[in-house]
Amino acid sequence: MIHYLKDGSISIGFMVKSAFFKRLKTIVSVIQDLYNGEVKGYQISRSQNQDLILRTLKKAINPNEDLSKLLIHSDQGILYQSPKYRNYLKKSSFTQSMSAKGNAYDNAVVESFFGTLKCETIYLQKVKSLSDLIRTIDEYIYWYNHERIKLTLGGYSPIQYRLMNQ
Repeated sequence: MIHYLKDGSISIGFMVKSAFFKRLKTIVSVIQDLYNGEVKGYQISRSQNQDLILRTLKKAINPNEDLSKLLIHSDQGILYQSPKYRNYLKKSSFTQSMSAKGNAYDNAVVESFFGTLKCETIYLQKVKSLSDLIRTIDEYIYWYNHERIKLTLGGYSPIQYRLMNQ
């Protein structure tokens, strides 16, 4: 997402990450906006593969926006280094950014989101099936984006903050 801030500067960037939910053998792939922490797109799958990552990215992108300067950040996972992924980013005029080897701090924003997701839902609820997990994650991400306040955003939810600063 590209955000033109009041001082004229530009804040850009998405962070891409997948997390594995062991008990249900499920992968959740997320793209999070670094501007306000909003989850822009996510997909749930039984396998982590190129199609999962590309579906997540396509779901997060608004085709009506000029995204030619968008920075897409990820870790150095094999899926993010593949020719198919890199070609998609290049074709879309996105800039690829990857964490330095062994530097987990680069992904702190999205790692924190996954930690919060697990603590506020998965660990508290008895998720027994894939359909339970999907419903739980759908509901949580909606709540996280629209209602869950963040002190770093002045006590607003990610979407409230974005709408106030457009």
